[in-house]
Amino acid sequence: MIRIRLTADDLAGIRFAPRPAPLLELNTAFLMMGRPDGGLLFGAWRRRLARSLPATVRPLADLVPAGVAPAFLDVFDDSLAAALDRPRTWRRELVRAELERVYARAPATTPVPTWIRVLHRGDADAWRVLRRGQRAAFEAAVRPVWGVVQDLHQAEFTRYAVSVAERGIGGALGGLVAGARLRGQVWELDAPVEQQVDVAGRGLVLMPTFHWTGHPLVCDLPALPDLPVVVTYPAGPGTPLPPDGAGVAGRGGRGGDGRAGLAEVLGRTRFELLFLLADAYTTSDLARRLGVSNATASAHTAALRGAGLITTVRAGRSVLHQRTALGDLLVRRQEPGTTRQA
Repeated sequence: MIRIRLTADDLAGIRFAPRPAPLLELNTAFLMMGRPDGGLLFGAWRRRLARSLPATVRPLADLVPAGVAPAFLDVFDDSLAAALDRPRTWRRELVRAELERVYARAPATTPVPTWIRVLHRGDADAWRVLRRGQRAAFEAAVRPVWGVVQDLHQAEFTRYAVSVAERGIGGALGGLVAGARLRGQVWELDAPVEQQVDVAGRGLVLMPTFHWTGHPLVCDLPALPDLPVVVTYPAGPGTPLPPDGAGVAGRGGRGGDGRAGLAEVLGRTRFELLFLLADAYTTSDLARRLGVSNATASAHTAALRGAGLITTVRAGRSVLHQRTALGDLLVRRQEPGTTRQA
């Protein structure tokens, strides 16, 4: 369980990140790549990504010798250039402490690569190795779908703003992800880890991510009191969109071939949603019928809409989704029961 203590001033000052963070999406993509589950949905993506990563990315693995990354990799700048420069702004003693922390978790026989020792000393050459690796990884893993991520982030930003307007801050926090609840001045988030966070006037930023389906992730750096606490939460189904045509489709067009569109709707929940949309439903209605959060339902509808399988129209303060003729055709071509097991 993650418990975040918030004063009245902390609650009033909660901010929602206006734009996605390039290196956050990269980090969560790597997290999804390393998870052992979801082979049916993510297996092909993982294999494709592993093949596409250039050799300059390999040193990044040296920073997580025991599956835990140093905190200076938690970067939330919305500009890639600024994000790539951010780790080097850390004080040298804090960088050293973080490297020592992650290597202390590794087996004693784990060798420390030369470039990590050089980074521990603070040499500029090592920072260049890190920067090159992160840039190359972003270009391979995230750049092909960055336009889609930007669109999904804007949709989630709007959803949260409407939720705050209709339900207040407390209601919006309680409905942000499944298992979230506000008890007095403590915001509780379901997680398989125990973490206690006291915001204490530093500020709290909400940051959705679209490459991660696990529990919320909290970046709490008391050693850097000028930085806010950041809560990263999964706002989509985690299915990385295929690079071929994904950027065009994600912006509402019909670009790319049919295979890209079909790849976007693989998975039980999206097929169930497509079946439901023989009739018009709001995002909230879909979320209730499918037993998922509004954010997850919104991400599913965005992917289906990008593939040309549903349409979305505004109806007052809500939006209504319904299948297109192409969506009807896809449904009719499925054998009874097939989609329930996809």
